Amino acid sequence: MKAKKVELRKRILLSQRHPILYFLAVCIRRIYRKAGWLLDDKKYAAVKLAEKLPFRVKKHQSVLLKKLGENNMQLQINKVTNLKIAASQITSILIRPQETFSFCKLVGLPTAKKGYLPGMELSFGEARAGIGGGICQISNLIHWLVLHSPLTVTERYHHSFDPFPDDGRVLPFGSGATVFYNYRDYQFTNNTPYTFQINLWFTHKCLEGELRIDQELDFAYHVFEKEHQFLKIDNQFFRKNEIWREKFLKFQGGKILETELLTKNFARVTYTPDEYTEISSD
Repeated sequence: MKAKKVELRKRILLSQRHPILYFLAVCIRRIYRKAGWLLDDKKYAAVKLAEKLPFRVKKHQSVLLKKLGENNMQLQINKVTNLKIAASQITSILIRPQETFSFCKLVGLPTAKKGYLPGMELSFGEARAGIGGGICQISNLIHWLVLHSPLTVTERYHHSFDPFPDDGRVLPFGSGATVFYNYRDYQFTNNTPYTFQINLWFTHKCLEGELRIDQELDFAYHVFEKEHQFLKIDNQFFRKNEIWREKFLKFQGGKILETELLTKNFARVTYTPDEYTEISSD
């Protein structure tokens, strides 16, 4: 636990103390990313097909308006506008063999000129308003779809803290993918012989999405959580869990072919959970 205590006492970066240095660092990283898009050897997905591919791999939906502490509900309403703009840049995209999906490359920089509104975003340990805030809900949904496929995640980030108590949470904690244009991207590569397609749409209450494929697979995936727990360490709250995945045959009684640990999560919690285990850091 001493090692964990050291891990929790992370040094505050100079760019976090001085806003000008922070924005300069962001600008430099964005330049590097744009250069990478031009110079790396990846073939990025860019072709859309209005017609749906014939087979569905996975479908999921997430609620648009959620109760998030005492935060301004207008930011949640604005988020819906942001989601619709971003989704229009992604829906119907094909990910053909050896192509890489890049969320930031497809969506671009969210700006007011493009119609984006102030929405809630998480930064430096707090929730605050930012232009285009809330579009991570799309990357979260897409990542969940991808986890149920043979696609290979090549770049993914998640929030370093948990700001709100669960309100009808369906997916395991830590199973999302945050994005921040453009150096915190969400990318996956299609190393299979199949072509995949992402479709997004909206109902009155939900963002809906599906992953489709041009040939039916004889196997599928089950993603689940283990070892979930809230901890109290040195008067601070933390949350931990493990995300696992099983690959199984659709036929032959659902025979399990493979079980793998996808990730271990450990993050600071900024609220007081109802139940927790107190641990001494000494």
